[in-house]
Amino acid sequence: DVLDEHAAAGRIRAFGASNWSIARFEEAKEYAAKHGRTGFAILSNNFSLARMLEPPWPGCVSASDPDSRQWLTSRRVPLLPWSSQAQGFFAIDGAGNFPASWHSDDNVERRERARILAKEKGVEPTTIALAYVLAQPFPVFPIIGPATMRETASSMEALTVQITPEEAEWLNLER
Repeated sequence: DVLDEHAAAGRIRAFGASNWSIARFEEAKEYAAKHGRTGFAILSNNFSLARMLEPPWPGCVSASDPDSRQWLTSRRVPLLPWSSQAQGFFAIDGAGNFPASWHSDDNVERRERARILAKEKGVEPTTIALAYVLAQPFPVFPIIGPATMRETASSMEALTVQITPEEAEWLNLER
């Protein structure tokens, strides 16, 4: 109700929720519709090529699972994903220390596939990881947090790299 008041007063145009389950987000939209209020326009949950195994902070919610991806696609809800490059997971070389939230055999395989595709396309694996996020069939506006200028440059390259649906499925271990 408070956010609706600010929208009605012209102080904000749109608002959303971060780290909310899809069920909670839907409940809020239903409440807004039932009461003639402005509903949430955007969701900000984690989304990455790497699957979050454990939240990096308490209360974190991911939207990378198949059901969330299906919901985002069918509802056309814009996603503003945080940790869209999995806290640098795709920038780590070799068998070094991985951020605990992302360390699994499946994610190591996703990272290896990102390296293979990166080599084919002449870019960095972090570029491929971000291009994967941008290639989703729903509106997505990823948040990035590069640690170096090189990572910033490779992230910007993701805007020019095209990932086909087949490549996205392969990167995500669906092929």
